[in-house]
Amino acid sequence: MTAPTRTRVADAAARLAEAGVESPRVDAELLAAHVLGVPRTRLVLAPDLDDDAEARLDALVARRAAREPLQHLVSSAVLGPVSVAVGPGVFVPRPETELLLAEAVAAVRGIGEPRIVDLCTGSGALALAIATTRPDAEVHAVELDPGALAWARRNLDGSGVRLTAADVTDPATLATLEGRVDVVVANPPYVPEGTPVAPEVDHDPHEAVFAGPDGLAVVRPLATTAARLLRDGGRVAVEHDESHAEQVREVLEGAGFADVGTRADLAGRPRMSVGTRRRA
Repeated sequence: MTAPTRTRVADAAARLAEAGVESPRVDAELLAAHVLGVPRTRLVLAPDLDDDAEARLDALVARRAAREPLQHLVSSAVLGPVSVAVGPGVFVPRPETELLLAEAVAAVRGIGEPRIVDLCTGSGALALAIATTRPDAEVHAVELDPGALAWARRNLDGSGVRLTAADVTDPATLATLEGRVDVVVANPPYVPEGTPVAPEVDHDPHEAVFAGPDGLAVVRPLATTAARLLRDGGRVAVEHDESHAEQVREVLEGAGFADVGTRADLAGRPRMSVGTRRRA
């Protein structure tokens, strides 16, 4: 990185830090790399910013300082091995969801051509990451919201993932797969209505974030759907708020799951609960 570019990135990072952005230096570097059209890892070798590039960087930094999501500004989000297009109208994938990816992959290790369902797929990032990691898998993704579906169709086009426009709480959803699925994963809305959230979350669709007074309005029927789809011995993994671990375990047990437990994220927060389907 030449001295002027280094200085501009440092200035951008300072502006973002002042605005309360959680990772100001990283975001400043990613924005500069986006403007220059290079990976962040190659920023040190990139040419200096010309006047046009500097103006574009300034505009992006101003929007990020106003707490517009970084992913909206660079038009993409990364989940595991994939990058997907995102923007207004779809929930931005978070790093925590990589727990679901790891759980799904581990659950089908040793199973040839597994069948995996991603409920509340949103942008399709998790379904695409699973299909990329296990190209022999039959992956299904389900989403109801028209805005999110448009992004999912764009991201999943040509991937082999089978996208269904449906309500994950509807007993008829994926009826032909009942009792035939190896793994169900889900990152549903789970924030209780009225809960204060980070400014960036305000850019996500309301219905993709909030779910009733206790945040479990979607998790409860979704657990029933997962139980209906899974074969005997099939696994479910559901992302949830760190305050919901005990409640989600109870929901899974009530839906017929055994060996129910909770997994912690890299920060040690209980963010995902799992269970095994046991049929009579």
